[in-house]
Amino acid sequence: MLEQDPCVSEAAWRLEVDVKTVRRWRGRFVAKREKEALKDNPRSGRPLRIGLVTRCELLSMACGRPSDFGERTRDVWTVDSLLERFRRRRPRVSISRTSVIRILNDAEIRPHRVRMWLHSPDPEFRTKVKRICRLYLRPPRDGVVLCIDEKSGMQALGRKHALRLAAPGRSGRHDFEYVRHGTRTLFAALNPHTGDVYSEIRKGRKAIDILDFMDAVARQYPRKKIYVIWDNLNIHLDGKSQRWKRFNRRHGNRFRFFYTPIHASWVNQVEIFFSIVQKRVLRYGVFNSARELEAAVRRFIRHWNHYEAHPFRWTFKGYPLQSTSIAA
Repeated sequence: MLEQDPCVSEAAWRLEVDVKTVRRWRGRFVAKREKEALKDNPRSGRPLRIGLVTRCELLSMACGRPSDFGERTRDVWTVDSLLERFRRRRPRVSISRTSVIRILNDAEIRPHRVRMWLHSPDPEFRTKVKRICRLYLRPPRDGVVLCIDEKSGMQALGRKHALRLAAPGRSGRHDFEYVRHGTRTLFAALNPHTGDVYSEIRKGRKAIDILDFMDAVARQYPRKKIYVIWDNLNIHLDGKSQRWKRFNRRHGNRFRFFYTPIHASWVNQVEIFFSIVQKRVLRYGVFNSARELEAAVRRFIRHWNHYEAHPFRWTFKGYPLQSTSIAA
């Protein structure tokens, strides 16, 4: 019988393994005198049933358009449609649905998921954004900054059945059938440094409507310069009539206009306020007439200006200037 080494016995006791296991690993280390000897030897494992070429071909299909591979009835792959089309192209290759899912997961490819993406092609994107954010972060002392836009198409929707409120174990529900009672357009001017909103509600969104609204804005600030931030909507541009140059001359050239980059109206903070109106008033509101809609929106804006108005925290990240936040 071999004499027991006390070190081996103590190691086996501490690690809660058999003495033979400790002796085997010690022998491997003594033989090689390298730390690598303390690692498991490579194992062959089960041979690959799905080869590298097959995997690459499947991933190539998943990253392409279905129409490029003969699938004319859909624009986005699902696992089943991808598997079916692959089997048609490679009938001799045996591959299961589980294998397809595993291959896609290993490559972190989800062809069935599509997210909204919007790229601004404006060549002056950086310059325009920096200019607008400078107004947000360092307000001019000689005037007021206003984020101006229109929320058009606010629908006065009535419901055939009343809203059912939430109950224990059940969420609130509203009827899917609705009755239209007309639309309205909300014109709003948000002061990004106070959160106050000046607004008007009109039936349409024509050039005359926005001109009337801007005249009212000028009356709200009769002695200040007004720095206007808005988007590139056609009625915000001069056009052949040079409407805004003539408008500015009427008001002593007190207005300066700053346009957001193309396809980047989110730089305008009034869009944040519009999203609040949508969630708080319009999404689940029931309006049996356009007047009810107007009253509800006006009531909310009065409440906002009296109790909730505050500067939004500006957290857009992209350039050093924009990474600074406006304190709430």
